[in-house]
Amino acid sequence: MGSFSIWHWLIVLVVVLLLFGRGKIPELMGDVAKGIKSFKKGMSDDEAAAAESAKTVDHKADETK
Repeated sequence: MGSFSIWHWLIVLVVVLLLFGRGKIPELMGDVAKGIKSFKKGMSDDEAAAAESAKTVDHKADETK
């Protein structure tokens, strides 16, 4: 009851191939990979901007002297 046999997985595979077609699955996976790369790039850009802003400290001299 807990695990599926090889026949269950083959039937699922056939249904998925019938629904999406043979060429659609690699196209979908390519889009997912592009999305992940874009997300990682955005995260690294945010981290770089945060690190840059953390390094700069505004210092004002005491002008009352």
